[in-house]
Amino acid sequence: MNNKIKNLILEDGSIFSGYTFGFNSEKEIVGEVVFNTSMTGYQEMLTDPSYRGQILVPTYPMIGNYGISNSDIESSEIQVKGFVVRQYSDRPSHNNSVMNISEYLYHNKIVGIFGVDTRAIVRKIRKTGVMTGIITSTSEIKKVLTNIKNKFSYDEQNLVAEVSTTNAYEEIKQKSYKKIAIIDFGVKHNILRLLQKRSCNLIVFPYDSSSKDILSSSPDGIVLSPGPGDPNNLQNVLKDIKEIINSGIPILGICLGHQLIAKALGAKTFKLPFGHRGGNQPVKDLKNNRVYVTAQNHGYAVEKDNFPEELEITHINLNDDTVSGLKHKAKPIFSIQYHSEASPGPKDSEYIFDEFIKLIENNQGSNNDK
Repeated sequence: MNNKIKNLILEDGSIFSGYTFGFNSEKEIVGEVVFNTSMTGYQEMLTDPSYRGQILVPTYPMIGNYGISNSDIESSEIQVKGFVVRQYSDRPSHNNSVMNISEYLYHNKIVGIFGVDTRAIVRKIRKTGVMTGIITSTSEIKKVLTNIKNKFSYDEQNLVAEVSTTNAYEEIKQKSYKKIAIIDFGVKHNILRLLQKRSCNLIVFPYDSSSKDILSSSPDGIVLSPGPGDPNNLQNVLKDIKEIINSGIPILGICLGHQLIAKALGAKTFKLPFGHRGGNQPVKDLKNNRVYVTAQNHGYAVEKDNFPEELEITHINLNDDTVSGLKHKAKPIFSIQYHSEASPGPKDSEYIFDEFIKLIENNQGSNNDK
């Protein structure tokens, strides 16, 4: 075994030691350290753009046992900055596997650490909140802590600019299909797949596209996608989102898209102590009094205080009573904080896309009646 000793050092000076797997680099890796409680779906986690800028710690102790497949990719590359696990399997067993987890990290030049007490990391983060961490070969804490403070501040990064498409593109299946404009703040592939499954043609726009460009495509509906980072770093897009809201076109916001709709209408957001990341988050639909088990991956939420009058809270997270869904009282707009597309996680909430299609059809019907 040629694995070298690596340390994950948190900004409070805590050291968690393990061994390298995947890509072995002497370069120090700095990112916000977060954990995910899902038992499966490590490939979808790794390629989820919402993890940009973060060092990911899965709570499940064995990672890689079913390998890597070409069908479980949520973006064009691995998005995490580092991957910290208890154990990994280099001999996966699955008929769709094309390589093992270590090979996958190596090809994407992502440093992994195994043999780490991941439960201790999770307990630390749950107690003190998310922290910046650094993956390094040294144990010189004073030097490392200086590097952490000088090199990286997750909350100040415009990470959306790193994951959004730079040019608009179309995915047209049938001319008779509904046209959906997607504002790409870090869209996952499964969102595209689920909309196409519902007979939608798609046109995907860069996150900073003007409202004029988006509306000139004459969409039947608009989706504001999930994405990474603090919504407060995207003040430049709020004016265009407000203009899109005023257009009267049906809109669905997911995760970051949900937060941006709320902010465009005057709501505020705040950072959660350690975020919601996993496939077992209970969300209550306040209208039908039903609870859904949802997939979530976010570190920020919409404040309940001074909530805009034109918005109504539709869903809450039962773990901490935070806002998990909202709708506009007068316009065909609704949004969710959780991930209806899952990947990974339960598929219970895929019905959200059906509701969005019905909203579009009802809006078209009301326009035809005028």
